[in-house]
Amino acid sequence: MTNKIAIGLALVIAAVFAADALAFGGSLPVVLGKKLSDFIIWLAFWR
Repeated sequence: MTNKIAIGLALVIAAVFAADALAFGGSLPVVLGKKLSDFIIWLAFWR
């Protein structure tokens, strides 16, 4: 991954979180955290 791609990807991710905070109340990090927790538990089950 080049620096240009990494910077572009970081800007897109930051823009998504900013748009969520401004338009939808900022619940995206909580939802993603819960989904990540569920995914980790699912992976631990299959281990």
